[in-house]
Amino acid sequence: MSTLICGSFAFDSIMVFPGRFKDHILPEQVHILNVSFLVPTLRREFGGCAGNIAYNLALLEGGPLPMATIGDDGQPYLDHLDLHGIDRRFVRQVPGTLTAQAFITTDLDDNQITAFHPGAMSQSHLNRVDPAGLKLAIVGPDGREGMLQHAGQMSEAGIAFIFDPGQGMPMFEAAELQWFIERAQYLALNDYEARLMMAKTGSDLESLARRLKALVVTLGAQGSRIYVDGSVLEIPVAPARAALDPTGCGDAYRAGLLYGIERGLDWPTTGRLAAVMGALKIEHSGAQRHRASKAQIGERFREAFGYRPW
Repeated sequence: MSTLICGSFAFDSIMVFPGRFKDHILPEQVHILNVSFLVPTLRREFGGCAGNIAYNLALLEGGPLPMATIGDDGQPYLDHLDLHGIDRRFVRQVPGTLTAQAFITTDLDDNQITAFHPGAMSQSHLNRVDPAGLKLAIVGPDGREGMLQHAGQMSEAGIAFIFDPGQGMPMFEAAELQWFIERAQYLALNDYEARLMMAKTGSDLESLARRLKALVVTLGAQGSRIYVDGSVLEIPVAPARAALDPTGCGDAYRAGLLYGIERGLDWPTTGRLAAVMGALKIEHSGAQRHRASKAQIGERFREAFGYRPW
């Protein structure tokens, strides 16, 4: 079985400023702001929600099919997918563009200044969902028109999908978010996104969940909640051996969700598997640097929860 993953591919340039922004930004002079920071630490990572989810689902041998757009500079990402055996037939290279890129500078107080260039991501609507052999998908943060078109195409083709608006939620009005929910079978949000979704739609989570097969809310270090069949399952976190970098943990969690749904695991097991994937990710810097075989993931699950998921 294969799972279609619609969303972004991006390069993340992550810099560390060995000082504090507040020492260089004068509040009374922000109207003429002109600052420069020396950043001796820089690393470039593979990122974007579709790339991150696909990478983690590949660790689970879940047959990921990422559908995304990259630019003229995207060959290293294609090579990366090939290296990890990820099918890239639906990854489109858009001439005359750059791959989406985030430039993130963090200071010693963990404050961040981020600039994001969408690049080829804005052309995601050029991709069209091919329903052949597909039963499950996810619509993650991507170009606005691409998200709308892909959700509509999946609905018409009868493909069950998770709607995961993520950072893309501000692009949509209340009626559009309702439109997505009417077509999706599952909704995945973090705790902030859940509050924003309630504020924009005027519906509480229980009401939204009644329109879906399941609604999942991640709570960081407090675990996650799955609203399903009129009840709320409290999913604990899986113990992490270190907490180095939370970047991409939500995407790793979603890979566990997709695997559990596609394989018909019960919801307590699916949620716990998602938690294990998040724990594996947080133990490493970068969104796609952790390594684990499916057998090793199963053993980490057993260590955390006392039974095996498969």
